[in-house]
Amino acid sequence: MSDATEANGTAETAQAAEIGGLADGGAGGRHVRVVLVDDHRMFRTGVQAEIGRTATTGVEVVGEAADVDQAVTVITATRPEVVLLDVHLPGGGGVEVLRRCAALMADAEQPVRFLALSVSDAAEDVIGVIRGGARGYVTKTITGTDLVDSIFRVQEGDAVFSPRLAGFVLDAFASTDAPPVDEDLDRLTQREREVLRLIARGYAYKEIAKQLFISVKTVESHVSAVLRKLQLSNRHELTRWATARRLV
Repeated sequence: MSDATEANGTAETAQAAEIGGLADGGAGGRHVRVVLVDDHRMFRTGVQAEIGRTATTGVEVVGEAADVDQAVTVITATRPEVVLLDVHLPGGGGVEVLRRCAALMADAEQPVRFLALSVSDAAEDVIGVIRGGARGYVTKTITGTDLVDSIFRVQEGDAVFSPRLAGFVLDAFASTDAPPVDEDLDRLTQREREVLRLIARGYAYKEIAKQLFISVKTVESHVSAVLRKLQLSNRHELTRWATARRLV
């Protein structure tokens, strides 16, 4: 057999193998049914476009939800293998979804597993959903390829975290002491805490709006509310306040 013929045969074999793999449902024939839970429609659309190409990724998006009630209804109806869950949702947040889906998570034959996908990298958010039963926590800076890999790992029962977030969980579960209550911080809503951290990290209003999928005017309203509740005068005082509490 000539070198050209052999090379052509090898290429055809590789192409056939690739086509066969796609027909089986993506890499290695893997397949997972997923529900997307996030209150931003544009973000859900982007995630579905990125990971929902079932023939290539093996991920089949079987439902979406924008708040707690919708999430519980869709998850109960579709019984996905993995739920991508935002931490901050109307109606009580991701923790409330986990609480109301506890029986589905505990099902021995067909467990529904949860992977938190959030813009927040705050320790209290990570610890809250993990205590609630989520199998992992990744931030929205994750790539599509890594997200698909994380989904399959969670489907298989692994725990998955973005870099450095695992340390929060290890520290929390290693400690027997309850975390101290910060009454000032407790006055803020979850969204106000997100804006606070981004302001303290030096983000401009437009950058915050883009990252949180909200308008600049909404960012300004949240900043005003934070300053009022904490009795601070400007973003410089806010930054010092957040740094002193290690929130940055």
